[in-house]
Amino acid sequence: SMQCFPGLVLALSSLLGALALLQLSLYLRVPSRYGKHEERLCRPRGRLPARCAWFLQELPSFLVPALLLALRSPPRLEPLGCRLLCCLFCWHYFYRTFIYPFFTRGRPFPLQLLFFGMLFCIYNGFLQGYYLIYCAEYPNDWCTDIRFTSGLLLFLLGMGINIHSDLLLRQLRKPGELTYKIPQGGLFTYISGANYFGEIVEWFGFAIATWSLPAFAFAFFTLCCIGPRAYHHHRYYLKTFTDYPKSRKALIPFVF
Repeated sequence: SMQCFPGLVLALSSLLGALALLQLSLYLRVPSRYGKHEERLCRPRGRLPARCAWFLQELPSFLVPALLLALRSPPRLEPLGCRLLCCLFCWHYFYRTFIYPFFTRGRPFPLQLLFFGMLFCIYNGFLQGYYLIYCAEYPNDWCTDIRFTSGLLLFLLGMGINIHSDLLLRQLRKPGELTYKIPQGGLFTYISGANYFGEIVEWFGFAIATWSLPAFAFAFFTLCCIGPRAYHHHRYYLKTFTDYPKSRKALIPFVF
């Protein structure tokens, strides 16, 4: 049976933090080349349909923790707080794997980015699952701790914003349509990256609820990864649409 190695958790969490800074340095000035930021002259070779790509990319984040849980002997059912935290992580990725891809109307996805996305999901799925299933120690009353309750509320709020924003983005396009339009409604009234804002809030809520280094490292990675993308989306909209609302911010309402 697998055991907990705190040194491994520290090393993997530290590497995740370093990857976050690398991601920030790579994409703060120039966006990653997919979706609306893809080079127009790019050939459509080496791509998968968006639905298939999103499914394959997100699947490891759901399967790896589930596999770790299945391999643990005896099964870890206590404490309740630990079980709930693991379920929150898997719940997000169940949605991203089995629901979101089948409604998305995005452009074909580059295989190179899909490969790196899958590697990250395997890595992070292992880190978060390994820590929660084999290492985490919570008191029996963790479910009533202010860190758990406030983090859970933030997680649910962020997930709600994220799902609602995805729905609004889907409604902008008719089936088969690939043109970009100005998002309207919800938090898009105030920020260009409402869906990204929701996911950042979600993972910082998860980090507070777990109160763990792996979760905070992942929340920081999420911020460094999709925060710049929200900024580049904002610049794209301002450049492309002359009637784009000038009062909107990129990622944080009324600030940035």
